[in-house]
Amino acid sequence: MTDSEKPKGIALEERETAGEKLFSPSAARNRDFIRDVFLTTMPNEGRILEIGGGTGEHGVHIAGAARGLVWHTGDPDPVSRASIAAWIDDAGLENLKGPHAIDVTAKNWSVEREAPFAGIVSINMIHIAPFEAAMGLFAGAGRLLEAGGSLFLYGPFSNKGVHSAPSNEAFDASLKSRDPRWGVRDIEHDIVPLAHKNAMALAELVEMPANNLSLVFRKTE
Repeated sequence: MTDSEKPKGIALEERETAGEKLFSPSAARNRDFIRDVFLTTMPNEGRILEIGGGTGEHGVHIAGAARGLVWHTGDPDPVSRASIAAWIDDAGLENLKGPHAIDVTAKNWSVEREAPFAGIVSINMIHIAPFEAAMGLFAGAGRLLEAGGSLFLYGPFSNKGVHSAPSNEAFDASLKSRDPRWGVRDIEHDIVPLAHKNAMALAELVEMPANNLSLVFRKTE
């Protein structure tokens, strides 16, 4: 299969390639900030399940800095999984596993036997997917996290119907024009109710560069 014949993964940016490896400009810009917040708000031991791992760069970056974790990453998109596999092979990290092919909207994620997890991570996923993906993510976290375990989200969010910046409002409109099921999710109206429904509570809200946020939810039972 030639490069022109390969299926293209879902992405909102132009990505460089080297063999199967994909390089995300946004991951390169933000990975240090995300890693640092993760290291101060999430468990530093145990098993972490990454959902929607994209190119694989965030998994490599955080797993390399947190050797006490076993990081399981993957993506339902086959092009992304090929990139993740290539990044894992190159990294040579014993604590980095995958790629899995979890679809968060499925009732069974195929990792139930490995549960409970200390943490679940989803970076830049729920705004470029139908809302059913957010619903499935929280349902899975409620099902698979250990008591006191954490769900880490990163991306753009609005709150109480208000966008954090005009650029985020424009981004929301752009997403919806591409697919009306997509869009920037609202913390108070969309996300917190899902957390409460699945025995979780918002524990940390950290402002990030470019009007993004990191949200950490703790399982309360």
